[in-house]
Amino acid sequence: MEGQVLDGNIEVAWREGGETKKETIASLFKGKRSVLFAVPGAFTPTCSEKHLPGFIAQSDEVKKTGIDLIVCLSVNDPFVMAAWADQQGSGDKVKLVADGNGTFSKSVGQLADKTAHNMGMRSERYAMVIDANLKVEYFAKGDGSFAGPVLEFLQSSKK
Repeated sequence: MEGQVLDGNIEVAWREGGETKKETIASLFKGKRSVLFAVPGAFTPTCSEKHLPGFIAQSDEVKKTGIDLIVCLSVNDPFVMAAWADQQGSGDKVKLVADGNGTFSKSVGQLADKTAHNMGMRSERYAMVIDANLKVEYFAKGDGSFAGPVLEFLQSSKK
């Protein structure tokens, strides 16, 4: 995954000002050094208690390393992601986006069948650091996708 250039044509969506907004991966990330982390589902226990809150709490430290944008992605709809953002108080610290059909997750090989858990198709838990040209600098799944390990990588590779 590291070294891979993301497909910039895929769209993600979110709610803003009472409207659903859509943007391609290219327009969202191009020209910025960014962190994208993905979760299996909004409002699920680990995602709500550890993953998203960790990035919200450490967003200032993450941005001090030269990160312009922190994005949380899930295979949910934009309405659910907006409600979760409000509930978690992510504000302008972490942008929550919906990969409603799992198109982005599939493109990076992280779409998982969670039907055994009554969740349908979902994203795996992962994080990546993306450079200004959509190239993946860092990729980790599971525990390596939480704010602490991502911040450690960013501090050790500060540009």
